[in-house]
Amino acid sequence: MTSEPIPLRRLLAFLAMIFGMFMAILDIQIVSASLAEIQAGLGASADEIAYVQTSYLIAEVIMIPLSGFLSRIVSTRWMFSASAVGFTLASILCGTATSIEEMVVYRALQGFLGGGMIPTTFAASYAMFSLSQRQRIMPLMGVVVPLAPTIGPTVGGWLTDMFSWHWLFYVNVVPGILVALAGATLIDHDRPNWALFRKFDWSGLVFMATFLGCLEYVLEEGPLRDWFDSDTVIVFALVSALAGAAFFARVLLAEEPIVDLRAFANGNFALGSMFSLAMGVGLFGMTYLFPLYLSRVRGYTPLMIGETMFVTGICMLLTAPIANRLVAILDPRWMLVFGFGGFALSTWQMATLTRDWGFDELLLPQICRGCSLMFCMIPINNLALGTLPLDRLKNAAGLYNLMRNLGGALGLALINTMLGVRSDHHFARLRESVSWSRETATESVARLGARFAERGAEAEMIAIRRLTELARREALVMSFADLFLLLTMVFAALIALILLMERPAPAAQRR
Repeated sequence: MTSEPIPLRRLLAFLAMIFGMFMAILDIQIVSASLAEIQAGLGASADEIAYVQTSYLIAEVIMIPLSGFLSRIVSTRWMFSASAVGFTLASILCGTATSIEEMVVYRALQGFLGGGMIPTTFAASYAMFSLSQRQRIMPLMGVVVPLAPTIGPTVGGWLTDMFSWHWLFYVNVVPGILVALAGATLIDHDRPNWALFRKFDWSGLVFMATFLGCLEYVLEEGPLRDWFDSDTVIVFALVSALAGAAFFARVLLAEEPIVDLRAFANGNFALGSMFSLAMGVGLFGMTYLFPLYLSRVRGYTPLMIGETMFVTGICMLLTAPIANRLVAILDPRWMLVFGFGGFALSTWQMATLTRDWGFDELLLPQICRGCSLMFCMIPINNLALGTLPLDRLKNAAGLYNLMRNLGGALGLALINTMLGVRSDHHFARLRESVSWSRETATESVARLGARFAERGAEAEMIAIRRLTELARREALVMSFADLFLLLTMVFAALIALILLMERPAPAAQRR
């Protein structure tokens, strides 16, 4: 295939969009390693501080599918530029927040406005470039989406240690201004269609926002509140179900629906979206599990966690050009088989996890994961979006990215629920085995009690409490291993579905 030159203006415009998307995705996880510092700075409770992350995710999930319709009205140039300006202003507000209430509102604004940059960039990558040009720029897309949340805890931990938690947000200001200016002056591949504004489906927007917002809340808060033992979770689940039914009915009846679901009639897009959901589980779930193990079991600081996990990011950067070359030569479906197979291998290695695992033991699983991400992300993008006509791309890109974010939310809900259930199960089994009738149990208590002999009568109680803590830690480690084994089976099962997809025709060069 002849290699077409990429116009400099379009290349610079796309690089600006890529960086804007990187900031929006990075900010999902940038606060995760510094929530304790933010909590202290705002005087928030342990329950309240979780909303710093939840509010961002809920707002972003609402904007992502909406962005396709908005970009058709105002054009990609002004949709992206306005999102970048709003994201930057919201970041400044987050840095100046003095209460948890202010922070939650500002983070919701930041997530909503930043969410507009993600699907807009995906759609632009197909609308701005021909097939041969895309083969050279798609590695950027493939790297940014998984790299941003992976290094988020590293960047956040470093900024907090070096400066303060306020700089988690101020770091966006200068890049945000530059990205907005570049978008406003360089993006020029489409024009506004203001006539669509008169057909804007306001009731559909309300139904969609209620449906997705409540669903995201249920998935985020359900594991923390014992799911339907909480009246709040029940109410939000019912509201989400009712709003969801109204939203899907509205999509079928509206002249210009807020989200056009016809893209799912394309088999490749439907399967690609399913794989995008699976990628969300693997991407956000693994990014969550590794730091959780290192902090709760190994006692690592945020910076130590970031340094340990940075291996995945390095492997992604090194693998991206290789995956990009292979996607032009190999059937991308076989690349997906290799990618999800690598994911399964990585989680299978983690299924033998013990409390002593550190950087050395985590090295090989992280290498497998980092390389596999690239062999999944690039071909999934091509297979899902590569066979759609241009007039459906903007809307489809929003749906495609929504599936990945929902996959992340579903994955985190599953992980937190399973951790609690399996940890309680293993602790109960360990407690049964450590009975007073067993000699090893009495010897352990006596040995621990001797270490606290100076505490007198309290020594035995201290020893029992310490033994209980050790049992709980072992139960937690065993539940981590169970989760990795479950993820192995999920990724292995997905491989069989890959063969149902069709390879995009080489002639699908759409301009």
